[in-house]
Amino acid sequence: MLTYLLEMLLKFGAVMVVANEVRGLILTAPVFYGIYQAGGTLAAIWLGICSLGGIALSVVVPLLAARKLKAFVRRKQAVVAD
Repeated sequence: MLTYLLEMLLKFGAVMVVANEVRGLILTAPVFYGIYQAGGTLAAIWLGICSLGGIALSVVVPLLAARKLKAFVRRKQAVVAD
């Protein structure tokens, strides 16, 4: 029962990860536009890199967490099956 619940949560999480990816893509447009509006100055580029790094972390960390949780569920299912 617990593994079934975890499996369902993983499927829901996968949908949320896809939504997070789309959100990350949408958030990058204002960053690039801001760099363009600032004339591509070094400060604007640096702030843009920092902003894009934060956006990338907010997208990549949930992907890694989902992968670890999926491996955990598979290990639990293997233990239950034995």
